[in-house]
Amino acid sequence: MKYIIVDDEPIARRGIEKLAGQIDQLKLVGSFESAVAAGGFMENNRVDLVFLDIQMPGINGIEFAKQISATTLIIFTTAFAEFAVDSYEADAIDYLLKPIKPERLKKAAEKALSYHKILLSEKDKSHVEQVESNFIFIKADRRYFKVNFEDILFIEALKDYVIIQTLKQRLITRLSLKAIYGMLPATTFLKPNRSYIINKERIDSFSNNDVFIDKYEIAISNAYRDSLFEVLMK
Repeated sequence: MKYIIVDDEPIARRGIEKLAGQIDQLKLVGSFESAVAAGGFMENNRVDLVFLDIQMPGINGIEFAKQISATTLIIFTTAFAEFAVDSYEADAIDYLLKPIKPERLKKAAEKALSYHKILLSEKDKSHVEQVESNFIFIKADRRYFKVNFEDILFIEALKDYVIIQTLKQRLITRLSLKAIYGMLPATTFLKPNRSYIINKERIDSFSNNDVFIDKYEIAISNAYRDSLFEVLMK
């Protein structure tokens, strides 16, 4: 999997290169100090993954992410935890908080490798076979899976796909978040931000900024906070 690093700080770039270099499946093909330089490279070279800093002079990471092809995955790197919600808005698969811990980068890279493999194999365009009152059949990896609504933890947007995380498995299918949201019971499934749908029955706890479901932490954006809390506090 070919990746590049985009960060205006040389030390940060070297740090990511050192950590990512320990993962055999990743191959560094470029390291850039600006979005402009990275964009020029990506016009003529295939890039599967971008480690992208958010705060940079000129074009920042959020702006650049919106220009990147839907076939390229993004992992944001930032020194500010409050940018987590911004990363969801830009369809990033993960964000790393500086200083980046080795185990955290490894987890994000493994997630990217997993998504990349499935995205390459998922080519069909027929993805929903049947919707019933308490389950849905979803096409993923050339098979149709029965997904009970009660088993869904959350659904995450990923470019032109959605990731459905259930109690037992993770399914990736070519479908918009808006489309699948319309198929789900509105009384049970809520949106904490633009890129996620959560099952309120699976929420373990929540704070002013995050929802916690099992081992997952999902950010709450300002635009959805009031409506979400209104439902949860009833």
